[in-house]
Amino acid sequence: MLRNENLLWGPSPQGAHSHGRTFTAWCNSHLRKAGTQIENIDEDFRDGLKLMLLLEVISGERLPKPERGKMRVHKINNVNKALDFIASKGVKLVSIGAEEIVDGNAKMTLGMIWTIILRFAIQDISVEETSAKEGLLLWCQRKTAPYKNVNVQNFHISWKDGLAFNALIHRHRPELIEYDKLRKDDPVTNLNNAFEVAEKYLDIPKMLDAEDIVGTLRPDEKAIMTYVSCFYHAFSGAQKAETAANRICKVLAVNQENEHLMEDYEKLASDLLEWIRRTIPWLEDRVPQKTIQEMQQKLEDFRDYRRVHKPPKVQEKCQLEINFNTLQTKLRLSNRPAFMPSEGKMVSDINNGWQHLEQAEKGYEEWLLNEIRRLERLDHLAEKFRQKASIHEAWTDGKEAMLKHRDYETATLSDIKALIRKHEAFESDLAAHQDRVEQIAAIAQELNELDYYDSHNVNTRCQKICDQWDALGSLTHSRREALEKTEKQLEAIDQLHLEYAKRAAPFNNWMESAMEDLQDMFIVHTIEEIEGLISAHDQFKSTLPDADREREAILAIHKEAQRIAESNHIKLSGSNPYTTVTPQIINSKWEKVQQLVPKRDHALLEEQSKQQSNEHLRRQFASQANVVGPWIQTKMEEIGRISIEMNGTLEDQLSHLKQYERSIVDYKPNLDLLEQQHQLIQEALIFDNKHTNYTMEHIRVGWEQLLTTIARTINEVENQILTRDAKGISQEQMQEFRASFNHFDKDHGGALGPEEFKACLISLGYDVENDRQGEAEFNRIMSLVDPNHSGLVTFQAFIDFMSRETTDTDTADQVIASFKVLAGDKNFITAEELRRELPPDQAEYCIARMAPYQGPDAVPGALDYKSFSTALYGESDL
Repeated sequence: MLRNENLLWGPSPQGAHSHGRTFTAWCNSHLRKAGTQIENIDEDFRDGLKLMLLLEVISGERLPKPERGKMRVHKINNVNKALDFIASKGVKLVSIGAEEIVDGNAKMTLGMIWTIILRFAIQDISVEETSAKEGLLLWCQRKTAPYKNVNVQNFHISWKDGLAFNALIHRHRPELIEYDKLRKDDPVTNLNNAFEVAEKYLDIPKMLDAEDIVGTLRPDEKAIMTYVSCFYHAFSGAQKAETAANRICKVLAVNQENEHLMEDYEKLASDLLEWIRRTIPWLEDRVPQKTIQEMQQKLEDFRDYRRVHKPPKVQEKCQLEINFNTLQTKLRLSNRPAFMPSEGKMVSDINNGWQHLEQAEKGYEEWLLNEIRRLERLDHLAEKFRQKASIHEAWTDGKEAMLKHRDYETATLSDIKALIRKHEAFESDLAAHQDRVEQIAAIAQELNELDYYDSHNVNTRCQKICDQWDALGSLTHSRREALEKTEKQLEAIDQLHLEYAKRAAPFNNWMESAMEDLQDMFIVHTIEEIEGLISAHDQFKSTLPDADREREAILAIHKEAQRIAESNHIKLSGSNPYTTVTPQIINSKWEKVQQLVPKRDHALLEEQSKQQSNEHLRRQFASQANVVGPWIQTKMEEIGRISIEMNGTLEDQLSHLKQYERSIVDYKPNLDLLEQQHQLIQEALIFDNKHTNYTMEHIRVGWEQLLTTIARTINEVENQILTRDAKGISQEQMQEFRASFNHFDKDHGGALGPEEFKACLISLGYDVENDRQGEAEFNRIMSLVDPNHSGLVTFQAFIDFMSRETTDTDTADQVIASFKVLAGDKNFITAEELRRELPPDQAEYCIARMAPYQGPDAVPGALDYKSFSTALYGESDL
């Protein structure tokens, strides 16, 4: 209700003079329509007759019939009828009565006229959702904004130089004012020019004197407002066009913003898909390298990809989904159709590409680790091949020459016997080496099967060994035949030397095998494996006392032969003729075995320490993973509960979710620590971990899903706030909608099936019962909330539907009506009219998209605003 709180203003004499003149002119501008005028407000309104007539003219309504008598009571009754009419229009009159008006109280009379002006000339002014004084001020500011030296901030000092009055006239009737010739330092000329032009051409009476305004420190606010309101009403037709232009600008701005968001989505989707297309071939490139170092470099490149290159893309993917959801919400709120991305750029296409990427990642990492393991085994086998081959080649050195020697042709009988025994010892030694040759061939075969990069040289060396072995076999057979041919002519040789030779050769071979085993390379991956090797080594050490007794027994045979020769004065001709294994050789090799045992002890203990360290890394990683993994799962479940619970306002929920998001982000150092521990495990070539079911891949995927889920949940609440604010839904309504939805969402899945949704609608008062009319209404609603026929209704779709049902939005018909105003009621509009009424960018936007008008009343350059307005609410070109 409008209060006349300014009635008792107590104006200065000068202010009262301004009010009297201004209010008199304002009243006469209306009374002359009824064929009358007033000279003095205090006197001419005392009988109430002209006051009632004034109210009838400005309101367009009939007042009760006035009393024509001259008595005071008749005048008071007439004034009371006027005051009652003013009160019926929502004006609360305070401290004023008919007696004061009849008695000619100037202060009360001026206050009453100001109340009438406020109610019938100013109160109904509305500009951009502001009204009365604020609306009138905003209108003046907008109209005078382009003019230099004009800055309207109030209804007193801002008008003192007269430029604001001239700017208002020039803005609407530029042909009446030469604004560029006005000077700010000549206010009297400026004011008189504006007042005279307004009275002559705009039918606005002169309500103030220029000298009254210039001669006072602060011009009267009420007088200025009254005068300016006349300008507003004089240009009301232009204001109507401005209102229509504002509506069109608002609608166009929504379309332009949506098109910009669509273009941003398309570009971001294209960039992300292109990155996925570039990355997958790299992950699917499984060409093995020749060395462990090269494969480990590939593994390090893959780690850089996971740590550096992929995380920003995870954020881009999440942001893309958020942008898509926000765009769809804005389109629904502005009554536009849903956005359909270009073919191949749907969110589902990106998710499919991302899934392919993650599958390629998993396969690539597994391949890298398997390939490193394969190369490690290949290097071990290759080294083992070279070691065994070197030992064998050292043993065969000179054997062919020995077997080809024809020394038996000139030997004595005893020498022949010795040669036969020696050959038998050699054959025993040769047979003992058969296993080593077979081992060498088997290792070479395994290297071939595992595609060892240096297989050619391995095969060449292996073939040479096999060919030499065959040659040794053939030469051995030939020499035996030659020796046996002359054996009948020879006598038995010294039995003692023969026994020595027979026992020394196996023992020598055992020592060579022991030295080979003690120097044999080993590769293990677990504590159990190294402990098995240590146990085997301990068992070997337990056999050393028996071996030492055998050594002493063999040496005792040699000593016994020497003792017999000396005791019988027999001169031995050199070394034992049956073997090359001398006591010195036996002692030397035994000493070598004794030296190798502690070295083997040290190597095994070092490996045991390494495996214990690896076990510590496994347990350390498992300890952290067994905390991080369940934490991620718990947070996922908590987010699920938060998204369906209803606690506080949407802003409270959004604040809670953002705090929750910060707590999740703050947890990131735990992931980084786990990544560091995982890197240590990979660098240590640890391939399994029995202490946890969580792999780094599981943790990474879970973390990425957690970040995406919290961001998506925050976006859903933001969209609900956007929906609520745009549609004017109260917090209580939003809570009621959420409570109804949650009540029927029995499984807390965040979506309702058709029957659950129907029950929810019935609970809200919708007539969707199981009759023909109810089924038809339910099918209509389902087509709105589930256009893709998925069989599920999300909470966002439910809110969109409820907001459409309870609020109004701009429609194509409203936009058409607004264009019709700008076009002067024509069925078409011209580019000139668009550029005159709309901001430059939006005018050009319309001109570029409007089709030519084809109607019978078309003129050159006519544009079809109806089809354009309809298209704004139709299918998008993007």
